[in-house]
Amino acid sequence: MKKNKIEHYSDKEALDFHTNDKSGKIEIVSSKPVTTKRDLALAYSPGVAAPVKAIADNPELAYEYTTKGNLVAVISNGSAILGLGNLGAIASKPVMEGKAVLFKRFADIDSIDLEIDTEDTKEIINSIKHIAKSFGGINLEDIAAPNCFIIEEELKKILDIPVFHDDQHGTAIITTAALINAVDIAKKNLKKIEIVINGAGAAAMACAKLFRSTGIPKNNIKMLDTKGVINKNRKDINSWKKEFAVETKDKSLDDAMKNADVFLGLSAAGVVKKSMVKKMAKNPIIFACANPDPEIKPEDIEEVRNDAIIATGRSDYPNQVNNLIGFPYIFRGALDVRAKTINEEMKIAAANAIASLAREFVPDEVAAAMGGERPNYGKEYIIPSTFDPRLISVIPVAVAKAAMKSGVARKKIENFDQYSEQLKQRLDPSVTIMQGINNQIKKTNKKVVFADGEDENTLKAAIAFKNSGLGTPILVAKEKVVKEKLREIGYGENFDIEIVNSTLSDKRKKYVNYLFRKLQRKEGLLERDCDKMVRNDRVIWGSCMVACGDADAMVTGNSRRYGQSLDKVKKVIDARPGEIMFGLNMIVNKGKTVFIADTSVNEYPTSDQLSEIAISASRVARLFGFEPKVAFLSHSTFGQPITARTKHIRDAVEILKKKKVDFKFDGDMQPDVALSDEYKDLYPFSEIVGNANILIMPGQHSAAITYKIMKTLGGAKVIGPLLIGLGQAIEIAPLRSSTSDILNLASVAAYSSGVINYKKPN
Repeated sequence: MKKNKIEHYSDKEALDFHTNDKSGKIEIVSSKPVTTKRDLALAYSPGVAAPVKAIADNPELAYEYTTKGNLVAVISNGSAILGLGNLGAIASKPVMEGKAVLFKRFADIDSIDLEIDTEDTKEIINSIKHIAKSFGGINLEDIAAPNCFIIEEELKKILDIPVFHDDQHGTAIITTAALINAVDIAKKNLKKIEIVINGAGAAAMACAKLFRSTGIPKNNIKMLDTKGVINKNRKDINSWKKEFAVETKDKSLDDAMKNADVFLGLSAAGVVKKSMVKKMAKNPIIFACANPDPEIKPEDIEEVRNDAIIATGRSDYPNQVNNLIGFPYIFRGALDVRAKTINEEMKIAAANAIASLAREFVPDEVAAAMGGERPNYGKEYIIPSTFDPRLISVIPVAVAKAAMKSGVARKKIENFDQYSEQLKQRLDPSVTIMQGINNQIKKTNKKVVFADGEDENTLKAAIAFKNSGLGTPILVAKEKVVKEKLREIGYGENFDIEIVNSTLSDKRKKYVNYLFRKLQRKEGLLERDCDKMVRNDRVIWGSCMVACGDADAMVTGNSRRYGQSLDKVKKVIDARPGEIMFGLNMIVNKGKTVFIADTSVNEYPTSDQLSEIAISASRVARLFGFEPKVAFLSHSTFGQPITARTKHIRDAVEILKKKKVDFKFDGDMQPDVALSDEYKDLYPFSEIVGNANILIMPGQHSAAITYKIMKTLGGAKVIGPLLIGLGQAIEIAPLRSSTSDILNLASVAAYSSGVINYKKPN
């Protein structure tokens, strides 16, 4: 079993992440305009009276006129926070906020966290009971057993919305899906397998119940607590454990493991020994899910068994049992049919959908989103990846169908094909794109120069690049300064990262010679001038590293203006033959992705340059998985009003028509015409109106202004500007870019170095 690279972060980085810009991880944003007096009158008084009266007459209309139908409360009392124990309600807030973020990121569900400061089950039940009308569902989290059982059972009796304790049922659903597939691969019979579950907490009991619901006989499941096997002879078990007591002479884990087909661990690290694994049946299934360290390490299992199917709760091994595969999508399906509860039928449907997805052929677009990987159903792929973009279009559909069939849905979905397509649109494509790029570059281990190695955000990006296994970062910096910065951001000064100092490196002569050969006739520079540039300028040095084949890619910028960095890079590296150099930004806002060019290089592009920019932008868009639809933007639409400043834009369109390119394009047009389908009726002759995803701007000034306004005021996510057409894989971060921005550009540079054929000098 191949172990993957696991990510690590310093405590200070984690704390800084939670406090930068705004404290915490969530905020409330209005979904309606509230700028004018009329807006305010509609949103509040007197306009709000109309939906108030409508809901008073028919409470179901709250789903239509409020956020209720897409709002989940994430609730905890902090009595069992992760693996940290009972640290209190307020200490659980960072975790609950994180859960709310996951709901939004993976299923576009709005969520608010609520921390209840008591361990009295009656008070918790009453608190939730009295606020439940505000929500479409309740997600209980990190509440210790047995209180979690009592709270959930009582709330399900008194509330008419889904109540879901994810620690129990999320784990159970994913584990059941993994078990279904593991049993199939091991060629065993689900109704005859013998299962040992070590651990008798909430998750273990939920797993056992769902296993039974799938057809596994009760007597085939042996559960153990800290005192041993829960059998019918024991007098020291509570009412919840009694449900899982079986007739057996086995007392210890060692006894129970003999001839067992399946081991599920939801307990503690190291409790399973190699000798126990040896006793198991042929083709054993071992799910060691204790976190952070499993009951037995996969490497130890493989030392004594080569026929085992292994899963853990960790991301650095194959087959991670991760609740993230389940809960966002289960709630998505439940909310979309306004389910009264999440019942056993819906859980089984979710488990079967997850299991089936792992068996399906992985199509090209999904393989691209997973970084080019095309996993095959088998011992090391029994559960889909958490980043499989098909999850959102498969699991909610199965859950919604089960809710409707079992009679707990209050709303019917008439067309499930259409529903599945709508679900796909809820995903943020930028996240899927970057995940795919990152998965791809993890396999190639490219060397990426971080030229501004003494800049804090650049240093953090380089550390994240290394710790995430994306490749090998090389800092251009003074070692003393880097060590000081490492201490400041929470790492020891001996953190293992490569640092290059241009004044000390033995590569200096090589780079001076390269630069002198390139510039002696072009700029009339002497060798000593080139030596000074190489010695004193980090951007020149880093560019020479890439140009001379000592690194694969580079990211720079952030500490200086974009144009200054670009001028230095261009001294070392030319444009790719036959291509124009320009800046391309990918903008994601409200589920729509557009590319904007040229944002950073050509101040006033000619008609020919605009057409070349369109061709190259279309090529790049296809690399990211988009079918290009190009709009040439202007302050006029199809020549109205006619001005001298729009002629070169219309000429660019005519040039493309003569070139017979393989993508759709049109112009000139205003941006709202290009992006809004409201204009389709006005211009029925154009396939681009309302459909554009590549916007070719008339000048650099308008392009840069547009994307920066969208980012700053519109809250759009921006990747770039990507430097297109340069002869090597180099990206330039704009001034004061965040760590994430720089990391994304480093990943794109590493990816480009692998997919574009750059020629190295002799």
